[in-house]
Amino acid sequence: MRSKEEAHDYRYFPEPDLPPLVVTSKFVEDVRASLPELPGPRAKRFAEQYGLSYADASQLSADRSLANYYEAAVEASGGNARATANWIRSELLRELEHAAVTADKSPIPAVELGALVRMIDAGKISGKQGKNVLVEMFTSGKSAAAIVEERGLVQVSDTDQIDGVIDEVIAANLNQLEQYRSGKEALFGFFVGQVMKASKGKANPKIVNERLKDKLK
Repeated sequence: MRSKEEAHDYRYFPEPDLPPLVVTSKFVEDVRASLPELPGPRAKRFAEQYGLSYADASQLSADRSLANYYEAAVEASGGNARATANWIRSELLRELEHAAVTADKSPIPAVELGALVRMIDAGKISGKQGKNVLVEMFTSGKSAAAIVEERGLVQVSDTDQIDGVIDEVIAANLNQLEQYRSGKEALFGFFVGQVMKASKGKANPKIVNERLKDKLK
């Protein structure tokens, strides 16, 4: 129970068959230079370079394969780092978890996820449609473009075509139009729904809202 102060108090003695290990500064620097970018520094870079919150950046950089996937997808998306991060975190990770696979084994290549983000940004499909397309991409291995073409999901953004649908909806709902113009503005949602229904969900919601505001006046 007595206290011990020096090494000899513990009765340590050198191992005669092990030579001294000398670690030089150059050796340390060489090892450091050979290391991949570690999660902490990578999370910091993601936050600064891509404008992500530190929580999002930390999640995307915690696993090396996911971090590599994210950066490849950002490049393929045309640089939309935030949208790409959101699609990976909210949609892709759920599918990966259910399938018990890592990002580097994902049925959706990073370039194809980027292509999906690019299609949504271009207004070719809506975000809601994009969620369904991603699930089908994951299960079938098909590209976003192939699925959109096969299912006829291309979003209608032509204002003349949308105006035609709006005119038909208004003509079929004159009572609601009168109520709306009398101050019942909650009916705006009704008209949006009718237009989307008439277009079979293909009309660009943003353009529908903009054109309806003008038409209903």
